[in-house]
Amino acid sequence: MCGFAGFVSTKIRPAEASGLLHRMGEAIHHRGPDESGVWLEGDVGLSHVRLSIVGLDDGQQPMTSADSGLSIVFNGEIFNYVELREQLKAKGRRFATGSDTEVILALYEVHGDDCLAHMNGDFAFALWDAPKRRMLLARDRMGVRPLFYTRTAGGGLGFASEVKALLELPGVTAELDPLALDQIFTLWAPFAPRTMFKDIAELEPGHRMVFEKGRLDIRSYWQLDFPDDGEEQPRREDEAREEVLALLTDAVRLRMRADVPVGAYLSGGLDSSLVCALAAPMAAGGLNTFSVTFDSAEHDESAFQRAVAEALATHHHAAACGPDDIARVFPQVVRFAERPVLRTAPAPLYSLAERVRENGMKVVLTGEGADEVFGGYDIFKEAKLRRFCARQPHSHRRPLLFRRLYPYLPGLQTQTPDYLAAFFGIRQDSLDDPLHSHRPRLRSTAGTKLFYSAALAADLKGYDAADDLVSRLPERFRRWHPLHQAQYLESRFLLPGYILSSQGDRMAMAHGVEGRFPYLDHRLVELACRLPPPLKVKGLTEKHILREVARDLLPPVVGNRPKQPYRAPDSASFLGREGMRLLDSHMTEKAIAAAGLFEPRAVEKLVRKARTQPLTGFRDNAAFVGILSTQIWLDTFSTGSTTAPQPV
Repeated sequence: MCGFAGFVSTKIRPAEASGLLHRMGEAIHHRGPDESGVWLEGDVGLSHVRLSIVGLDDGQQPMTSADSGLSIVFNGEIFNYVELREQLKAKGRRFATGSDTEVILALYEVHGDDCLAHMNGDFAFALWDAPKRRMLLARDRMGVRPLFYTRTAGGGLGFASEVKALLELPGVTAELDPLALDQIFTLWAPFAPRTMFKDIAELEPGHRMVFEKGRLDIRSYWQLDFPDDGEEQPRREDEAREEVLALLTDAVRLRMRADVPVGAYLSGGLDSSLVCALAAPMAAGGLNTFSVTFDSAEHDESAFQRAVAEALATHHHAAACGPDDIARVFPQVVRFAERPVLRTAPAPLYSLAERVRENGMKVVLTGEGADEVFGGYDIFKEAKLRRFCARQPHSHRRPLLFRRLYPYLPGLQTQTPDYLAAFFGIRQDSLDDPLHSHRPRLRSTAGTKLFYSAALAADLKGYDAADDLVSRLPERFRRWHPLHQAQYLESRFLLPGYILSSQGDRMAMAHGVEGRFPYLDHRLVELACRLPPPLKVKGLTEKHILREVARDLLPPVVGNRPKQPYRAPDSASFLGREGMRLLDSHMTEKAIAAAGLFEPRAVEKLVRKARTQPLTGFRDNAAFVGILSTQIWLDTFSTGSTTAPQPV
């Protein structure tokens, strides 16, 4: 895992190009604290910062192939590079290094752009084909690794692993895109290719981009897909269990490949625990596991973490995270995420990555992706129950089932059937609505828009992010089973935009730590897409097939445990000394008015409410954190201060 940046531009003077490449690399030094390098030829420049994991002695970048005229900078891992190298050797290719980077160059020589279909990995790269004067940029299928780009003066192109590096380019500025902000206040992240930065775009997951003769050609090379409803491939449960177990085991095996030790995050839930159970026998000297613990019982899962660590005999490390800890690191969270967030959940993961690095490790397996791929989120069960209730919309018994979905939300347990029916939209949402599964969440999040200033509302000109989302859905979407529609929405938008970015890559790489995601192995994703819905959500039991896989591998207290979503204290994290300091800097009426995005009096009222009593509702907490993080984003980027203090 690394970071890279570069450009193709005739407007950058040769005397300034080398220094510019070094500055672009320094802006993302945290992604690759081990080594750095630049390559410059004419009007093409590449910059790279390296986190040494594979090919420690000979994997330096930028890497060039003198025979073919190819040069590359690469971020991530090609997990099947060993097998690919042997296949390429059989075709007569010779290798000078033991790195997966050189395998990409050889694959491109043999297959051209179709090389992407052969890679099993989490990657982003830029490959310059000098004989053809052609730049190829590509991003992995699920969007684990980031890749941003912008057009530069004179029709050139700049690209980088993070926006910070692009802001070093002449003429590129950090101007807020109001539509992206509205998308964040709708579905927690901008809809790629849009970013928070006007005129800076993100290459979408599963896409490749070619820049040639001043023109961009962007195409999809892989898409998430499901069978038509009713045409899912029939599978006996025991056969499906064995198939999932075999593929997941192989995905873990490939992701244990490294020339440095590999550890694992352990939340105490089914997903990460199962990964740890499969990885532990593969870890020479024992598996190091890392967990976050919280002061509040509502969020803490330490008892389950200890149960798994003891059962697997791992070397366990815990990072305690209290409200002041969250507030202390929150400005850095926004700086590294490069976008506002509506929850504080990334902050503990930022601190956890710091603990990993303090223990001398820089690679961890994680359980992210299992909920999206195997139907684990409450929103999937909730949508199924809403459809069940909609068949008898005036029933007073059916809405009571919603209490069973959210045992960890005590306020919901006392609500009346009529309240529950209204809250979950049983009598108002159309079953034909493509966003039916997500409408309650969209309504709750959209409540935060009540805090918009009149100026921001005017800038948006009636823009509706939910309608925009619908316009991005594939034509085949309406032919899928409702569960698969909901899975697509989570996997295509929220997963790469928030889970893998704001909570994943950015928080880990802030400390030079690489996260690896076995559940997002594309082979496993494709298998899960073909599974019949009842094998994923059986009754009101989520991830049924994964529970069957885990049956003989985990203690029953974890394997049978209901889903508890990862959360952290939100507004409550900002009531101590560290939090009050942030509020006094960013959330005063004066500060809000100066920024111009939110209504000062409404925000002041919200802050006063938070200081006198806990904010319990999702809308108020999302608004509080979203507004605070937006204010921090403005202060961080609009002032031109883009290079973060290096924590490694």
